[in-house]
Amino acid sequence: MKQVYPIILTPAKKGYVVYVPDFDINTEGNSLPDAIAMARDAIAMTGCYREDQGEKLPVAAALNLACEPPQACALIDVDFGAYRRASETRVVRRNVTLPSWLNVEAENAGLNVSRVLQDALKARLGLE
Repeated sequence: MKQVYPIILTPAKKGYVVYVPDFDINTEGNSLPDAIAMARDAIAMTGCYREDQGEKLPVAAALNLACEPPQACALIDVDFGAYRRASETRVVRRNVTLPSWLNVEAENAGLNVSRVLQDALKARLGLE
């Protein structure tokens, strides 16, 4: 699920401090691109954690924040599904039923059936 959230960037001695009002979190970056990347990561990580806790993701309260100079406001797009896929390392065990002959063919070909199944599921779900 993709969402857009506003952030407030405040210049610091080195880089920027970033505040995300809808999540009430802060992060920082050494440069403007780094601060934006850190904001995206912090929002995605916090959102996934909240989802895991059974909470709903906040909807952006306002997309046009008022910033006081020298602050700057920006909008950050976050793809929570992509973040979860990229950072999830936990695996689950599934029992798969195959015809015996197909299992023999896969073994003879040296195929990793788990990898083939993962690739097929990604392709079918459009998650390449």
